[in-house]
Amino acid sequence: MVINITTNNKNTMYERVFEQFGFSKNEAIIYEALLREGESSVGDIARTTEVHRRNVYDSLKRLIEKGVVFEILSPRENRYQAVDPHKFREFIQEKQEMLDRVLPSLDKLYKAVPHKDEVFVYRGAEGWKNYMRDMIQVGEPAYFIGAKGMWLDERVKHFFPQFSEALKGKNLEFYHLFDAEVETECPQIIPLVGENYKFFPAEYSTPGAIDVFGDHVNVLSNGRIGGFGEDFSFTVIVNHDIANAFRTWFQFMWDMCPEPKKTKRIKI
Repeated sequence: MVINITTNNKNTMYERVFEQFGFSKNEAIIYEALLREGESSVGDIARTTEVHRRNVYDSLKRLIEKGVVFEILSPRENRYQAVDPHKFREFIQEKQEMLDRVLPSLDKLYKAVPHKDEVFVYRGAEGWKNYMRDMIQVGEPAYFIGAKGMWLDERVKHFFPQFSEALKGKNLEFYHLFDAEVETECPQIIPLVGENYKFFPAEYSTPGAIDVFGDHVNVLSNGRIGGFGEDFSFTVIVNHDIANAFRTWFQFMWDMCPEPKKTKRIKI
């Protein structure tokens, strides 16, 4: 029996998807193997996935507990089979229903505590998603200083369609001051941001960026054209006066930068 998957470093084509459902790497490899080959014994799985037999047993036990694999009893040797992957839709629906039941209470708890002046740090791809959700929730124009097309980073760009969908009907305006290199090295970001953008002169490019919306100021570091460095994080300042100060400075920089083909003057 041959399972046609890549086993170098025990990678699986759908590993990232399975990780969202709490799968370990071995569990992802084994579940995908069962999807591809159907009913299999522990020995079959161990040989074709290159996962140690003892680890196969442990992973199968957890997959059975998760409800995505079932065991077929046999006098000679038990065998295992993956359940229909549509089961994952049921998991999502169950979690959504659970969240819907408790969300009003959670929201009440959150709003009971003042959040006027805060400083905190978002880290990695999940932090980036929270930052974009903040932008949607605040619902006010956003101003980007030293923008680099970071939305296209491989680790976060899959979230951008959801972000765009959530923006529909909100009529939010974005104003981008891009690093000069974006125009030639990452032009694909331009159609995604609308008509309100300009470019800094080349000598003013930096690894940093600042995004401002509502009372939020996001200070980003370790940026590069089209994405981030290996480890990325950014500091979030929630303060109305500081945000207004950055908008004033943005207006000055905007006025000093030359006009591209399509843009319009902003009003703060």
